[in-house]
Amino acid sequence: MVKDQEFLEEKASYCLGLAKKLGATDSSVIVNNSVSETVNFRNKKLDESNRSDDLGVSITTYIGKKKSSISSSNLLDDNLNILIEKCVETTKNTPEDEFNSLPDKDLLAKEVKDLNLYDQTHIENDQKIDYLKKLESAASNDRKIINTESSFTQNKSNFILANTKGFCAGYKTSSFTASSVTVAKDKKSMERDYDYSSKCFFKDLDDAGELGKQAADQTIRKLSPKKIGSEKIAIIFDKRIAKGILSTFASAISSSAISRGTSFLKDKVNEKIFSDTIHVLDKPDIIKGLGSRNFDSEGVKTDTLKLVEQGILKHYLIDTYNGKKLNLKSNGRCGGTSNLYFENGNVSFKNLLNSKSKCLYITETIGHGSNIVTGDYSVGATGFLVENGEFKYPINEITIAGNFKDMFKNITLANDLEFKYATNSPTMMIEGMVVAGK
Repeated sequence: MVKDQEFLEEKASYCLGLAKKLGATDSSVIVNNSVSETVNFRNKKLDESNRSDDLGVSITTYIGKKKSSISSSNLLDDNLNILIEKCVETTKNTPEDEFNSLPDKDLLAKEVKDLNLYDQTHIENDQKIDYLKKLESAASNDRKIINTESSFTQNKSNFILANTKGFCAGYKTSSFTASSVTVAKDKKSMERDYDYSSKCFFKDLDDAGELGKQAADQTIRKLSPKKIGSEKIAIIFDKRIAKGILSTFASAISSSAISRGTSFLKDKVNEKIFSDTIHVLDKPDIIKGLGSRNFDSEGVKTDTLKLVEQGILKHYLIDTYNGKKLNLKSNGRCGGTSNLYFENGNVSFKNLLNSKSKCLYITETIGHGSNIVTGDYSVGATGFLVENGEFKYPINEITIAGNFKDMFKNITLANDLEFKYATNSPTMMIEGMVVAGK
């Protein structure tokens, strides 16, 4: 069981009081506890089972415009005394930075809504094992599957965030995650793929048999890939790849990148960076949302942000420190986005496939090829050749490249958005990308 709010609040209050006594003009503290249990299977046999119980505190102290932070996993009072004394002494010897401060009091969250993020259900190890047995059986049903790995993780956590502006709040969260990785082999190749499901509530987790079958099917269809030549062509990104492009966009509009001048989207607010049909939202109050939260990691309230409207960039993701550098107020995005997504497009998945006589459908990218300074994008990829809406054969050993400034303006989205992750996208087509093949 995770520690209750009363225990975490007591530790947070102790830290704030001691920091003030030792000379801090302001301070903030996060006390958190998480309990995680994982069972792993390999080739239909139990591989390992483990449990971790993490308890930690992170303290930040201010003396005027000086600031320093320290953290520990030891919450005994004697250790906290030493920890906070060291933090305050370090702060005294730290250079001043005019942008250092706690958030403005009027920006702090006033209430904590119940977003239904915690499932009290405890899944015993026997239940986890039964789930994985069913998953592994479904995943290895085809003779082409030669190797399987799967896991089931249950995580429960609780935290308190408090500061000397009078803010003190926190809440419990839970997650249940199951994954399946399969390897398939035929006379021409050996391929690997995966699938997984992660939910706040156990009852919402994907069926074990369906999850295993999906992982196996996705792997088998990649067998005997062919090489293709280099060309300029439309690329369709599977939803789990398309969301990565959205994550890169989020990195490019973070206030830290903007304030440092290391983003190709610097000075682009109120400019059109996508086509008219594109809308991007960050919505923190989705019930049972994997990224849902009431406030950011500084305690600033989070409201829904329409980051992009009709292709026009409307906001950056702003925290207190970098916001002061940019002369902007925090919009509750310290620590990044919450539930980030492209709104649905106007075309069905089938019609998107049929929109070009020939295109590539990408199911996996290899390497970290996104440069947010220049906007350049280049990654290895595997997927399928699509002709007249039909998947013809798997392809591999290609590189796809472009620049986000052009890619963003050439995006067409299907209407198949699902909220499976904290960042989500419908199936995405980008026209005019460069493919380097054999």
